[in-house]
Amino acid sequence: MNAHQNVTEQEVALLENLSNIYADIKSEVHKVVIGQEDIIDQLLISLFSGGHCLLVGVPGLAKTLLINTLAKVLELKFNRIQFTPDLMPSDITGTEIIEEDRTSGKKAFRFIKGPIFANIILADEINRTPPKTQAALLEAMQEHKVTAGGEDMILDEPFFVLATQNPIEQEGTYPLPEAQLDRFMFNLWIDYPSFQEEVDIVKATTGDYSPELKKVIGADEIVKCQKVLRKIAVADNVIEYAVKLVNMSRPDYSEAPQFVKEWINWGAGPRASQYLILGAKTRAALLGRFTPSEEDVRACAIPVLRHRIVTNFNAEAEGVNSMDVVRKLFEAAG
Repeated sequence: MNAHQNVTEQEVALLENLSNIYADIKSEVHKVVIGQEDIIDQLLISLFSGGHCLLVGVPGLAKTLLINTLAKVLELKFNRIQFTPDLMPSDITGTEIIEEDRTSGKKAFRFIKGPIFANIILADEINRTPPKTQAALLEAMQEHKVTAGGEDMILDEPFFVLATQNPIEQEGTYPLPEAQLDRFMFNLWIDYPSFQEEVDIVKATTGDYSPELKKVIGADEIVKCQKVLRKIAVADNVIEYAVKLVNMSRPDYSEAPQFVKEWINWGAGPRASQYLILGAKTRAALLGRFTPSEEDVRACAIPVLRHRIVTNFNAEAEGVNSMDVVRKLFEAAG
């Protein structure tokens, strides 16, 4: 641990305890949510890294239940916003109303906070709302503040946005532009449960049992964890490996493999390298290790790169998607 600069004894103790906190959070979440092991892991890595997630999955896969459960276990304020074509930016951020002072009769503006003022935001079906409203959410994600009446209102920390997209119905949707997709640390694909998991889900949800959830960690401790995780030292070879993976995804990079030149229009930008290292640091600490390895980078590579690599017509014709490209990049990066 001596390689870590400016780390207090308290912070060392927090890091040492992080794997226990992680195990406790997961065991509480699993009282309600059956399966979805990888999704829970990646949500927690993203939360502790201070990133946001884009979750893609068909309806009915317990996305809201999962996030709601996580908020309860983490003792965080949770709001769900259903994105619809008529949703306005002020429906998210809040609105100013004119109020009359009963004693003096003077009129003044008062700001009523919108649902964005919470720790965990579930932005349901973000691609159903027009770009102007999407932009209001994305600005809050980036700046951690809302501007109203010329004043900045800082959002509570931690601030974690989980946006969902339904991959089936594309009619009447507004896909997120690449620059906005880049604001999400991870893009997670939530899959159908296995046969046995579905049997367990049906048993658990058709009776009258509702489990007691124990609070594991609160907002202040999460913010402390986020700060100390950034202080974790990373070996140069691990950083170089992450940057190499990202560089190799760009078709105009001199050392890009031939398949990248053939299948890809746009590769990932520098934000991908930053998120790979942040994710690797967090994953290592959650698993009880004090320094990340190349394996931690690889574990974060698919959710980090999946939405940052834009395939072209040749890839489509050959049935190749961005996940296939990332897997081939692992082989090429060695």
